[in-house]
Amino acid sequence: MRGPDVVLAWRGAAFRLGVMVALATAAVDQAVKIWLLDGFDLPGRGRVVLAPFLDLVLAWNTGISYGLFAGAGPLGQWALFALKMVAVVLLGVWLARTGSRLCAVALGLIIGGAIGNALDRVIHGAVMDFVLFHLTTPSWSFNWYVFNLADAAIVAGVVGLLYESLFAGDAAKAP
Repeated sequence: MRGPDVVLAWRGAAFRLGVMVALATAAVDQAVKIWLLDGFDLPGRGRVVLAPFLDLVLAWNTGISYGLFAGAGPLGQWALFALKMVAVVLLGVWLARTGSRLCAVALGLIIGGAIGNALDRVIHGAVMDFVLFHLTTPSWSFNWYVFNLADAAIVAGVVGLLYESLFAGDAAKAP
């Protein structure tokens, strides 16, 4: 797609669907985080057990996935924010070029999750994580990393893109 074709795609149904999913994902992510901080007072409650394998805990991630680059300082935080925004723009270009509803929803989830976490970085200086899956037996225990709804949306979006690229007949390819 070049020139006028790209402009027409911005008004396409798949693009609008992806944008709606992205906005809804970022909004729900931020609403849940605000509620957990201010309404539920997760910082004051500490660890909240929801199930034998699931807890709410407050963790501030100054790095990226799995806490990588956590000690990068303020300049590093802004560099991560800039990198995330470049990724959102590139994913937006991909979204503008797709006609696939699955691809649009998947990209919307990824974009919305990235925006939700980027907003945390701007507002709090770190990403708020709060979901902890864990397994404990008498002989061992396993704690998954702490994550949030934006992270889950990004993973779901990647799974959607992988599904489409592997199993859909006319998979949308990245530009």
